[in-house]
Amino acid sequence: MSALAARVAAVVPCKDEAERIAATVAAVAALPAVGRVVVVDDGSTDGTAEVMTELGKQLPQLRLLRLRRNYGKSTALQAGFDRALGRVIVLMDADGQDRPEEIPKLLAALDGGLDLATGRRAQRNDRFIKRNTSRIYNRVTASVTGVQGLDFNSGLKAMRREVVEPMALYGELHRYIPVLAEWAGFKVGEVDVEHAARLHGRSKFGRARFWRGFFDLLTVKFLTTYTTRPFHLFGGLGAALGLIGVLLLAWMFVVKLTGGAIGERPALTAGVLFALVGVQLMSLGLIAELVVHLRRDREADVVVDRERSRDA
Repeated sequence: MSALAARVAAVVPCKDEAERIAATVAAVAALPAVGRVVVVDDGSTDGTAEVMTELGKQLPQLRLLRLRRNYGKSTALQAGFDRALGRVIVLMDADGQDRPEEIPKLLAALDGGLDLATGRRAQRNDRFIKRNTSRIYNRVTASVTGVQGLDFNSGLKAMRREVVEPMALYGELHRYIPVLAEWAGFKVGEVDVEHAARLHGRSKFGRARFWRGFFDLLTVKFLTTYTTRPFHLFGGLGAALGLIGVLLLAWMFVVKLTGGAIGERPALTAGVLFALVGVQLMSLGLIAELVVHLRRDREADVVVDRERSRDA
C-alpha cells in the first residue's frame, strides 16, 4: 500500500442499496489513492449487509459497520468517522450517482491548500423538482450562513482528519458540513465533478427533508453565530418585543388619561403579552450568557491544571 493510500479512508453510508452498493464500493476500493473503505449500513432491510459481507471476503480493505436500525445519514457518517483511520476522509453516497473516479480531483484540491473539498455537481442528473429545490436550498443556506457555496449537500466530499475530529453530526447536520468546517476556521471550497443518473432504487429523503432542513439551518445559524454570545440573540428579540409592548401600554395609558375605556381593548392584552415575553427572552439570554461564562471558566481551569502538571 502506498503512503498516499495509507492516509486516505472512504466512508460510504448506505440504506437499501443492495442493487448498486457492490459496484460502487468495488470502484472506490480499486482507486490507488484509497486505502480503506468503511461502509455504514444504516438499517438496511434489502440484503445490503449480506452483499457487503460477501464483498468483504474479496476486499481486505473493506470494513462493514451495521447499525441496528435506521438512524439517519448524519448518525451513519459520525459512526463512520469514528472508525475511519485515515488522515484524509472521503465521503461518498452509495447510490451510484457519485463517480469514484472524481475522488482524485478532491484529493488534489486538498493538496492545493483546502481543508475540505466538496464535489459540486455542475450538471445534476436528478428530477426537475429535486434540482430546483436544491438550488433554492443552496442559495438560502449561503445567504443565512454567509458561507459561499453552490452545492452544500453534495455527498461527495474530501476532508482532512483535523476537520472531522471536532465535528459532531446529528439530526440533518450532514447537509451543513462545509458550514461547520468554515465556522471552525478551516478552508473550504468546491470542485466541479460529474454526476450520474440514478439507475437503481429511489431516494431515501422524502418531503420531510424540507422542514427538517429548515430547522437544522436555524440550528446551524445559532451554533455558528450565537454559541458564544447568546444574549445578542435572545436579548435582541426580547428588547424588540418589549419595546412593542411598552409602546402599546403607553398608548393605552394615554387613552385612559383622556377618559377612554381600555378594559376591553385587545391592545392592552397584547401590550402586556409583548412586555412579559420580552422580559422572559432577555432573562433567558442572561442565563445562557452565565452558562457560557461558567463553561469557559471551567475550560480555562482545565488548561491551567494541565500546564501546572507539565511544569511539575
